[in-house]
Amino acid sequence: MELQIKEQNGFQYVAEGTGEVLLLLHGLFGALSNWQDVVAEFSTDYRVVIPLLPIYEMPLSQAGVPGLVSYVEDFLRQVQLTEPLTVLGNSLGGHIALVYALRNPNMVTRIVLTGSSGLFEDSMGGSFPKRGNYAFVQERVGYTFYDPSIATKELVDEVFSVTNSNTKCLRIISIARSAQRHNLGKDLTKVSAPTLLVWGLNDTITPPVVAHEFHRLLPQSELRFLDHCGHVPMMEHPREFNRLLRQFLRRTAPEPALT
Repeated sequence: MELQIKEQNGFQYVAEGTGEVLLLLHGLFGALSNWQDVVAEFSTDYRVVIPLLPIYEMPLSQAGVPGLVSYVEDFLRQVQLTEPLTVLGNSLGGHIALVYALRNPNMVTRIVLTGSSGLFEDSMGGSFPKRGNYAFVQERVGYTFYDPSIATKELVDEVFSVTNSNTKCLRIISIARSAQRHNLGKDLTKVSAPTLLVWGLNDTITPPVVAHEFHRLLPQSELRFLDHCGHVPMMEHPREFNRLLRQFLRRTAPEPALT
């Protein structure tokens, strides 16, 4: 399924299907295509919306978790998504989802986190991107997955291009440091929405111990692990991820209004 990018009031996004809204948020090196299998599976029953986060273009003074949450809030207002929704986030996108839920509890009915930052993350294996070093970038992108072959040349080339841009690298570093500073350990007990945690057992960026800590701190959370899976379960095991997501959505569906 090829994702069609829409534009409205300066925002770029994907919106497929009709019905209850699933808001999908990608990570620091993520892209709309990371959610392709989720869109294909759920756009028949839901309205699936993915804003293209301005990670490489936003003003440097705003390049951080709070700035990205504000961007999501502005996006939802501009495209007139004013009803409560389910928000899903991978990696940095999970961190943004949690802060959004803390700031807008009445707008969030459910949360789904996979490989989320917010407690601990090792986004580049302990190193920031090295300009001009293709082998390093290839290794780091492969580090994201249990099966490094998923890190296609196209994906590696895309990240390599980003790391060769001074302005983009500055924003990546600013956002990564912001994510580390904005630890949510003291705030997660305030999140009231039912939350599904789907984690790769072989995630080396946000290891399984991080998932257990999220599960301990989030009051209404459930935790599911996928074996032979790294940091991006919806890409590496899309069928199993979608199965867990559908079960969660059905279990936590809002009661129909009485007429």
